[in-house]
Amino acid sequence: MTSSVAPSEAASAFTSLARLVYHGQTYGEVYTEICRLATVVVPGCDHACITTISAGEQPALEATTDAIAAQVDGLEWETGEGPCVDAILTQRFEWDPDITKRPAWPKLAARILDITPVRGMLGYRLVVNDHKVGALNMFSDTPGALTQEAADMGAILVSFASVALTAANQREEAASLRQGLQSNREIGKALGMLMATHDLSDDEAFRRLRLASNRMNTRLVEVAQRVVAEHRAGTSGTA
Repeated sequence: MTSSVAPSEAASAFTSLARLVYHGQTYGEVYTEICRLATVVVPGCDHACITTISAGEQPALEATTDAIAAQVDGLEWETGEGPCVDAILTQRFEWDPDITKRPAWPKLAARILDITPVRGMLGYRLVVNDHKVGALNMFSDTPGALTQEAADMGAILVSFASVALTAANQREEAASLRQGLQSNREIGKALGMLMATHDLSDDEAFRRLRLASNRMNTRLVEVAQRVVAEHRAGTSGTA
């Protein structure tokens, strides 16, 4: 990794992330791209990973550039200390550019130095959505390579990544909302048709739909769509 990143290279990298988000890619693909970009735009970064955690759940490794980043992330949670753990808890970035000298996380550093090539670490908190937070971890194999410039560039990347994850979350919520509205619309149509055709109450019409759904092992909305389609076919046949 070079000691600095050309502005054009950084701009191109961020553009690729924006393109990925707005073309409707999955969370996993966005996480993976963020990790890849860390090794491109952050001077000294050789490995990167993203871990998230929700209330009451275990941490989940969402994406990683390689086995070394995954290994260090696992050691963090095993020892209970490190940039990822602290970034999530303290809501700020954590930085130890040279873990060979007075490391910020002694237990973790001892394990890392013993079994990995990693010699410097950065961690930034990421907000994914209302119930999930995470951290972007960056690791360097060269002591002191994660300089102030690297920390600043990492902060820019994390800010951009947070916007990307917010956009991905809103797109996912919008898609779920549209699907829910469509489902409700179909069920409403079917209920109205059953009530009018068979002189049923709304509760009885809903009960019939639900029974039909259970008998056919089919989702209620699919039964509703069939009712609407059959009603239209019958109406057109008598016209």
